[in-house]
Order: sequence, then C-alpha cells, then structure tokens
Amino acid sequence: MALPKIGYPTYELELPSNGKTIKYRPFVVKEEKVLLLTLEGEPDTPRDLNNLDLVLEYEKEREKWEVDVKRAVKELIKNCVLSRIKVDDLPSFDLEYLFLNIRAVSISDDIKIMVTCRDDGTTQVPVTINVDDIKVTKPEGHTNKIMLTDDTGIIMKYPSMDRFIDQEFIGKEIKTDEIFEFIAQHIDQIFDADDVYDGTKKELLEWVENLTTSQFEKIQDFYITMPKLEHTVTVTNPNTGVDTNYTIEGMSSFFV
Repeated sequence: MALPKIGYPTYELELPSNGKTIKYRPFVVKEEKVLLLTLEGEPDTPRDLNNLDLVLEYEKEREKWEVDVKRAVKELIKNCVLSRIKVDDLPSFDLEYLFLNIRAVSISDDIKIMVTCRDDGTTQVPVTINVDDIKVTKPEGHTNKIMLTDDTGIIMKYPSMDRFIDQEFIGKEIKTDEIFEFIAQHIDQIFDADDVYDGTKKELLEWVENLTTSQFEKIQDFYITMPKLEHTVTVTNPNTGVDTNYTIEGMSSFFV
C-alpha cells in the first residue's frame, strides 16, 4: 500500500515592487537539506596564496561552488512559488522579502539575533524579531527613471536573482572594475526628446564610461536609494540602561 501524501499549506504575499499577490508554500526538508549542504560545501581558502597551483585549484572549486549555490537557491524558490511568475526577473528586494517569508512559514516566524550595544561596544543583547514586522522600505523620491540632462535620461532595471544570490548567500561584492559593466547590464532604456535607443553590451558599456562624474553619481544614487529590506529595533544595554535604536538592513543581516 502506498504511503499517504501530505499536502502543503499555501500562503499569499504581496510583492513590494508592484503590489501583485502571489501564492507560495513552505520548503520541505529535502529542499532545505540540498541548500544547506550546498552552502556548507564552500571551499577553504588556500593557506599558501603564493602557490599558484593551489590558488588556481581553489578558484576552480570556488567557481563550481557558486554555480551550485545559484542552482540550489533558484530551485528552492521556484519550487515554493506557486503563482505563474518569472522568479528570475524579480527585483532583488522582492526576492529578499519572498525568501524571508518562505523561511518563516517553513521554520519559524521569529528570528533571533545578537546585537552589540553601541554605547560600550561589547555588551551583546539577544533580540527576537517577528517576520511580519520586517518590511521593504522605499525612500521618498526614489525612481528608476534618471534624467542625465534636460532631455536625455535612462530607465534602470533592478538587480535580480543572480545579484540576490551573490549578495545574500555567496557574499560576493561587486569589484571596482566591474561597476561600469554592472550598470550597463541594468540599463533598460536610453531616451531623449526624440527617440528611445537600444544598444549592444559593448555600446552600453562605452556609453556608461563616457558619462560625466555628476551624471554617473545620479546613477549611483539609484542604487543607494533602492528599496531594501529593513527593520528598526530598540535595544537596552542591561549594564548601563542606555537605549539605542538599530536599523537592520538586508536579508543576510537577519541571520547573523
């Protein structure tokens, strides 16, 4: 006789980027195990960084590990999202919020972290945060339409799945020599008073590299003011009685 099938509870969530309601389910033990084992497979940095063979082998293993992590995270999220949406195209802040809520219904609504009190810099206080209290905030005036001159501007795309995984699971930051290419990849449109323009990757990269400093700073402001997952808590130092407000930002910050 076949074993009985156990159904999954389903939940609804409103995406911060567009207000669209999607359905999702908890991840199952098998899916969690795959992700955890993949994350634990991160290769160790070679002790002798002057040994070229060891460094090259490490870089090869690291590259494979990053590919495996991306595959595991994508599969878990896609399995858990029941609505017909292109998960890969969701903005990174939508994915942060979505994963946080999937984890909440799978494991616990409460997240426990340790906060170091700033007034003495040493005392640590345990803090419990309910996932329902964590929101995506959008700074006033933020827009993905950026005017570079009076009549020329760009429409930016938000970083999506790959950047979300790089930042939150792999801990991979954008290198200085990669910034221009990263920005070029996220230009959706270039427009002026007369037309809308497309370009190849090479053309867009060259276009970005020829912006003035003030024009480039406007694009940087887009990333600085981008919507983000955050929550503010008040912590009292038990030794001094001093209260301090702490704003926790980014999904990874809630699991330290």
